[in-house]
Amino acid sequence: MTDQGVRWTADQVLALAPDDASRKAGGRLAAAGPWSETGSSGEGAVWGRCKGSGSRPYQTVVDLAGAGGPAYRCSCPSRKFPCKHALGLLLLWAGGEAAVPEGSPPEWAGQWLAGRRRRAEEKRTEAAAGAPSRPGDAEAARRRAERRAERITAGATELEQRLADLLRGGLAAAEQAGYGLWEETAARMVDAQAPGLAARVRELGAVAVSGPGWPARLLEECALLHLLDQGWLRRERLPEGLAATVRSRVGLPASPDGPPVRDRWLVLAQYDTVDPKLTTRRIWLHGTASGRTALLLSYGAAGRAPELALPVGLAVDAEVTPYPGAGQPRAALGERFAPPAPADARPPGVTTAQAAARYGRALRDDPWLDTVPVTLDRVVPVPDGDSWQLADADGATALPLAPAARSRPGLWRLVALSGGHPVTVFGECGHRGFHPLTAWPEGSGEAVALC
Repeated sequence: MTDQGVRWTADQVLALAPDDASRKAGGRLAAAGPWSETGSSGEGAVWGRCKGSGSRPYQTVVDLAGAGGPAYRCSCPSRKFPCKHALGLLLLWAGGEAAVPEGSPPEWAGQWLAGRRRRAEEKRTEAAAGAPSRPGDAEAARRRAERRAERITAGATELEQRLADLLRGGLAAAEQAGYGLWEETAARMVDAQAPGLAARVRELGAVAVSGPGWPARLLEECALLHLLDQGWLRRERLPEGLAATVRSRVGLPASPDGPPVRDRWLVLAQYDTVDPKLTTRRIWLHGTASGRTALLLSYGAAGRAPELALPVGLAVDAEVTPYPGAGQPRAALGERFAPPAPADARPPGVTTAQAAARYGRALRDDPWLDTVPVTLDRVVPVPDGDSWQLADADGATALPLAPAARSRPGLWRLVALSGGHPVTVFGECGHRGFHPLTAWPEGSGEAVALC
């Protein structure tokens, strides 16, 4: 059961919206006027009927205790999840018990909620029992894995030859060849069933047109790609943790491996990266008891937001299971024991110098790592020429902001939140600088999302 006296904030509700249009439309429905039969339960359910353009009001119900994050059902024809009616209902619920009182769900909402609970229990039972494998399944899977490994080995060997040809011919050839050289090589890696290699090869195409100093940057990226190639070709000689990291970086799929960790997980940040084919959502969690940091990844097809959503500043009592790999923070969200609820906890912070040292140590386990999650304690955003940096309020060191962070509205939100005073900032620290994602003003436990 969850304490319904403590409800989400409007910002936490709006963080669930799939796009800006849904946020605006949901905000217009955050008034009691169009709603009837609204209610909520201590088990994390919210429901109501919303008057629309048709003769029948839309039936809307939200399960905040959904196994993979909040789940929604609405009788409207929208294909967005959550739709504007679900967002409006949750905003109304966030306003207090006067508009959405506690009670028992009506039949139409109760049936859907009961079905979700039943299916979740069936899945837990099946997982506990284990799925029996048919004779020959394991052998067929082993043969498929061997064939794919052979293709990746052939692709890695070919890529090594192409890198050697580039270095023999001189880096100037990369500038003259443009994107075509790398796109063709990346396509060969796709044929070799090594999507991780293909993605890194495609990134090389942009380095030669990245401005002054590109030859040094291209040489660095080629060296990392060569290291990954060699790691794959000599994976049998590597420690198991590093070998698992190499398999992941090459692009082989992996499953969560290891005992689940139950904790009260604070949602530190959530943001999406979009390309023409896929939307990737990254959610950072902090275990308030274990002190562990975990990364949840979820995906949505082009134009659709991933279903998993956990608003920043909430905490969820749940199990997470880590993925294999040396120093890998990625984990899978398992069973949840209560809906997400507001929390005033925050992770312990470090200085900017300690953050840089933490990234350096992480590179020993994963040389291809771009960033590590870090919470900076008592830092102040200050201008640095045409850029910005986060300076220690009690020291003489600072971290520059990553180029991508300098062009986003979150920077100005952080500057306004600080007002020249120290703040606590969670973000990703790497060789390009620090990317702030969430901040806490001094003396306040309320998290402010910056992305």
